Amino acid sequence: MSTFAKRERLLLADLLETAGPDAPTLCDGWRTRELAAHVVVRERRPDAAGGSMIKPLAARLDRVMEEYGAKPYEVLIQLIRSGPPRFSPFQLKQVDEAANTVEFYVHTEDVRRARPDWTPRELDPVFQDALWSRLERAARLMGRGIPTGLVLRRPNGQTTVAHRGTPVVTATGEPSELLLFAYGRQDAAEVALEGEKDAIARLRETKQLGI
Repeated sequence: MSTFAKRERLLLADLLETAGPDAPTLCDGWRTRELAAHVVVRERRPDAAGGSMIKPLAARLDRVMEEYGAKPYEVLIQLIRSGPPRFSPFQLKQVDEAANTVEFYVHTEDVRRARPDWTPRELDPVFQDALWSRLERAARLMGRGIPTGLVLRRPNGQTTVAHRGTPVVTATGEPSELLLFAYGRQDAAEVALEGEKDAIARLRETKQLGI
């Protein structure tokens, strides 16, 4: 079985450690300390993590994030590196791969691409295919509510529809770049956009595509 999630987890931990607690990230309002706290809370405090989507839990999430954000930075890094606690569903490789491959990839790039001298990583074709598979499954959900039609296209011609509508914008790029684009990192994602000029401008103003 692939271990993409584990690989990205360790890379993220290394990058966070090297960057230190006050480095910028692509996540609005978060520096590396807040990003590290988010990763730990998501994995270790399911009672609070749902606050990002469930309003009644939002206040709890804020309190728990503040609590973890106050921990020594090296403790947060070690908690990320060591993985989920015992008996966590994330301990199951299938769950870890399904839930964390994209999560850790995106946050790794949040740290890497916030640096002025970043360059794209060379990702192996198997990993790109895995990211494409996840993007295909999530595209419709991620594309809800955007102001244009949106088609995502790989360089090899494979496509998936994120949102049906007109005018249509087609975003072309490697799956890794399309994922970043779909997760609201438009300015840092290396994709080519085709379509009407006004439609592209409206799409670029959408900070997150339905998530």
